[in-house]
Amino acid sequence: MRKKTTIIVNPISGVGKQQRIEKLLEQNLNHDLFDYTVRYTEHIHHGTLLAREAAMAGADCVVAVGGDGSVNDVVQGIHGSSVRLGIIPCGSGNAMAHTLNLPMQPWLAIRVLNQQHEQTIDSIAINDQYICINAAGVGFDAYVARLMQAAKSRGLSAYTNLMLRAYSSYKCQNLTLHIGDRTLVRSAWILAILNSNRIGYNIAVAPDAKMDDGLMDISIIDRVPPEHLPLSLQLLLTRHLQVSQHVEMFRTQELVVEGNLDKWVDIDGEGINMGSTVRFTNIPNSIHLYSRDKRRPLLTSQS
Repeated sequence: MRKKTTIIVNPISGVGKQQRIEKLLEQNLNHDLFDYTVRYTEHIHHGTLLAREAAMAGADCVVAVGGDGSVNDVVQGIHGSSVRLGIIPCGSGNAMAHTLNLPMQPWLAIRVLNQQHEQTIDSIAINDQYICINAAGVGFDAYVARLMQAAKSRGLSAYTNLMLRAYSSYKCQNLTLHIGDRTLVRSAWILAILNSNRIGYNIAVAPDAKMDDGLMDISIIDRVPPEHLPLSLQLLLTRHLQVSQHVEMFRTQELVVEGNLDKWVDIDGEGINMGSTVRFTNIPNSIHLYSRDKRRPLLTSQS
C-alpha cells in the first residue's frame, strides 16, 4: 500500500533550491511507494498547521522541504504521533540534514525517501511549549538567530557577517544551571543544548552527541579572546572543540536554566522568546523519520 504523504514546501526558504520541487518529485519520487500531495506555506509557522492537519487526516509521512526552521515547523505538528518525518534540504544551514547524512541536492534527497529507511530519535521539549530535534541555544547564538530572521540575505556568508558584527558587542550572561540535584553558576557566551552532534553549516559543537541515547549534550562556551580565535576555529572545524579550554561539556536528561536575561532561545535555528527561565527535557524515541541507508547506494545520475 502506498504511503499517504504530505509534502510541505517553504517557498522562500534558503537559496531557492525548492523552486523546482514539483518537477523533481515527479522525476525522482517512487510513485508506487508514495501517494503524495504538495502544500505550500503562506506565513510563518504555517508548516506546523499543515503538518498537524496531515497527521489528523491519517498521513503516514510528512516531508519538510526547506531549512531547519521548516523542519522544526513540521516537527511541531507531528510530534506525539506515529507519522514519519521526511526532509528535503533546501535551506541555508541544513543542520538536521547534515546530521542524518542526507544529500544536499534535493533530487538525491528525494531518492533517499524511496529507501524508506526508518530511524527513531529523541527530541527536546522546551518549557513544554516547543520541540527541538537538533539543537537549541541560549546566549550569542540565540541573538544571531534573531538577527538572521530579519536579514535580507541567507547563507553562510550572511551568517558569518552577522556573527562578526555582533561578536564584540555581545556580553556573556550569568546563568544558573540546575541539573538533577546539582546547581552550576556559569558566565556563558553560548549555552548549547544538543540532541545531535552538529549545528547549522555542518559545524560540530558537541562531537560525541547521539540522537538516540536518551540524553542531551550540553556545551558551555566562554567568550573566546581574539588571540585564541584561530585555534578555537581550528578545533571547531576539525570536530575537537571538547579539548578547548573555553568549553565545558556534560550530558543530562533535564536542564533548567535561570538568568536568560534577553529571554530568547535558538530552537533549530529560529529565535523564540521563551522567558528568563527555560526548562529543557529529553524525550526518548519520540520522532520517527526517514534517513539514509548507507548500505544501499543512491543512483548517481538523474533519470
